[in-house]
Amino acid sequence: MPALASQARQPSQSAMSPPALDANSFRALATLVKAHTGIVLSDHKRDLVQGRLARRLRALSLPDYAAYCALLASSSGEQELGPMINAMTTNVTRFFREPYHFEILRQTVLPQARATGSRFRLWSAGCSTGEEPYSIAMTLVDTIPDPRWDARILATDIDSDVLARARAGHYDEEGAQTIPAPLRRRFVAAASGGGIEIRPEIRARLAFKQLNLMADWPMQGPLDVIFCRNVVIYFDKETQARTFTRFAQLLRPGGWLFLGHSETLHGVGQGFSQEGRTAYRKRA
Repeated sequence: MPALASQARQPSQSAMSPPALDANSFRALATLVKAHTGIVLSDHKRDLVQGRLARRLRALSLPDYAAYCALLASSSGEQELGPMINAMTTNVTRFFREPYHFEILRQTVLPQARATGSRFRLWSAGCSTGEEPYSIAMTLVDTIPDPRWDARILATDIDSDVLARARAGHYDEEGAQTIPAPLRRRFVAAASGGGIEIRPEIRARLAFKQLNLMADWPMQGPLDVIFCRNVVIYFDKETQARTFTRFAQLLRPGGWLFLGHSETLHGVGQGFSQEGRTAYRKRA
């Protein structure tokens, strides 16, 4: 677009003084983010949006957020949609976060699944940089070490940047300290460039895919377990209810759904019974 080309030639704001995010641009960006990701950005998130997208303005040499919104609305805006979404997603995670879920997995879910079936499928939805699905895989292999068991983990996220880091399986030493010592000795190795890396026998259990929870889901199920922790907290109630209904359709009867510590199915999820701290089972 000629107007955008003209704007791109203007001097960009310095890194120390990003342009202010005006109200109209914020509303346009909030609408776009919700439509594509389900994330609700209330007015008090305006400073957060400004900070996260300031580097996109600098990268594109755009003078302000109105020009950025114009780019996103243009015929070439689809190429910027991915970087914008990556900038707006929150990725806070660690190995064995909320450890009570892994105890349920170890003590109840995996032994029952092995005893009753030759196939096990688990989905880590919103896997971020991979610590959650690798923690699940370590728990799986440690609990049921039989390599002949057809047990697989699908790990997905909307953010292509964090997925690249997850696939690499490389982490710093400090981050690995939350892995229980016996599992760390078995399943983690020193990386040649520093830090640690996840061993191949754990990586082999995982498939990482980019997936938007607001879009179509390619998997057909039935799934035995879904981990979706600290994801739906950013959705409104309507989007939460729709997402939980879709989870229920994928889970087999008796299948498990694990949510984050501040999330609940109360008022937005039907057909589940609570079996532990933010742990639910699909009713038969």
